[in-house]
Amino acid sequence: QVQLVESGGGLVQAGGSLRLSCIASGRVFSDNVMGWYRQAPGKQRELVATITSGGSTNYSDSVKGRFTVSRDNTKKTVYLQMNSLKPEDTAVYYCNRNERTPWGPRNSWGQGTQVTVSS
Repeated sequence: QVQLVESGGGLVQAGGSLRLSCIASGRVFSDNVMGWYRQAPGKQRELVATITSGGSTNYSDSVKGRFTVSRDNTKKTVYLQMNSLKPEDTAVYYCNRNERTPWGPRNSWGQGTQVTVSS
């Protein structure tokens, strides 16, 4: 079992910045991808950014150039630096960890952290 706990959400004005963190606890495995998804009211959950254990990243087109995903494997933590925030970035942001275990793939989610961007 792995637990993911997000932090760093809040209220910010348009053009501002926030940094989200997500720390994993419990038994984890080195072959994994961590990332961030978001869900706005009335919309489906969507990919924001992912990063592999080797550091390869992937971003949605809507955040490219504004958001940066990074990780510290020694701390089992993934970060999302969000700059030039827009009101349309308002959503609950969820941390995700997808890993290969000896028993098969395992997909875990955090409880989410609210990000609100005011215009």
